[in-house]
Amino acid sequence: MSELNPVNPVAMTVFIAFFALVTVVGFLAARWKRGDLTQLHEWGLGGRQFGTVISWFLVGGDFYTAYTVIAVPALVYAVGAYGFFALPYTIIVYPFVYAVMPKLWKIAHAKGHITAADYVHGEFGGKWLPAAIALTGIVATMPYIALQLIGMQVVIKGLGVTGELPLIIAFLILALYTYTSGLRAPAMIAFVKDIMIYIVVIAAVCLIPARLGGYGHVFDAADTFFKAKGGATGILLQPSQFTAYASLALGSALAAFMYPHTMTGVLSSASANTVKKNAIFLPAYTLLLGLIALLGYMAIAAGIKVTSPTDVVPALFGTLFPAWFVGFAAAAIAISALVPAAIMSIGAANLFTRNLWRPLVAPNQTPAGEAATAKLVSLVVKFGALLFIVALPTKFAIDLQLLGGVWILQIFPSIVFTLYSRRLSATGLLAGWFVGIVIGTWLAALQGLKPVYALHVGGATWPLYIGLIALVANIVVTVIVSLLMPARQQRQLAT
Repeated sequence: MSELNPVNPVAMTVFIAFFALVTVVGFLAARWKRGDLTQLHEWGLGGRQFGTVISWFLVGGDFYTAYTVIAVPALVYAVGAYGFFALPYTIIVYPFVYAVMPKLWKIAHAKGHITAADYVHGEFGGKWLPAAIALTGIVATMPYIALQLIGMQVVIKGLGVTGELPLIIAFLILALYTYTSGLRAPAMIAFVKDIMIYIVVIAAVCLIPARLGGYGHVFDAADTFFKAKGGATGILLQPSQFTAYASLALGSALAAFMYPHTMTGVLSSASANTVKKNAIFLPAYTLLLGLIALLGYMAIAAGIKVTSPTDVVPALFGTLFPAWFVGFAAAAIAISALVPAAIMSIGAANLFTRNLWRPLVAPNQTPAGEAATAKLVSLVVKFGALLFIVALPTKFAIDLQLLGGVWILQIFPSIVFTLYSRRLSATGLLAGWFVGIVIGTWLAALQGLKPVYALHVGGATWPLYIGLIALVANIVVTVIVSLLMPARQQRQLAT
């Protein structure tokens, strides 16, 4: 299975047909829920008018990405139960969203905020803390966009096509319809994407085990495989992995809705009640994720052998399904790259325009000028991610994405704590952010850009997610400095 498959004309035709469909949908989206796309809140937040159904698809579309469909089964295929940490983290995150995000939405809506850094600026004033929030969001998002490219690259390779040209064409199309339609494009495409992914996953979890002798055989085969492999792998979590697993789940949950793309999905909702309803219904995606993860075990039972675990899902489908379904599944996964990549580039562009370019370079920029700048920046972000993939080996992009989670977690106190406390100062939050970024980056560098650091306390060893370690240091510094330098006197009430 490690050899490149020849191009199958049926699979390729189906793939191209569905890709063409979403391209048309992307360009037509500019006419959907019409608004003045020369205004940033219309282009970058869809006019803040997305109801429960649209928001459900949009947030699900940018939270569950092509790389999720590719990477989670790959991790389960490689290490077993440890790869399931994504499940508890997506369970933890929705109560957090239900409790916190409606409050943030109300403030953002009342004051016209488009980004998280806008909220920080509205509460504290000044330039540098909002700029730090914005810069963190942009830097953490870039490798995340690059990973959508990796997911698409893997799928295209599974169809037998090599080289960078198909990837370049796909993201050129993405860049054009995002430029013209803004957030409306991924919102509309998310409908198509999610329906296709559900069809693919339900078909896979029903038909593949039936062909392999049932789920009992699938789990037995995976258990035998990991026992023979040895090390910290298995279909059950090893005791040495407990703290790493739990801290990765918690840290990832706290970080998930700090990213610009998920924040954009929340702020584009029509009401705080819409945000709450989505927090209730979005766990349906967690069920989907659990089923997707099982594909890793199914690949083991099917005897799939690949040079890179990332190739395991395309190889599994190519082995067990007819060509037309392989093309359909490839299109579903590729479209799952387009939706989040579009939202990520829009979120990053909003941050750059509102919180870096306008306050630091062009303070007199008009609203129309803001939107024009954001559109151009969204193009730059996409092609920057494309160059990132073309110029660097894939493994470095993956490692840097792990750093992205460590970094984005450091804006948590500035956004979440300040919703509930008026005692934190801008100086304290900026100092805490800086310490968290430095410690997180340093520890990750010591580990070879891996996300877990073994903390030694009283003769015991506790492997913990580096992002949480850095966040604790961040919070301690924030509190101490805020006590020494009290919070601003003129802060408006966060209501």
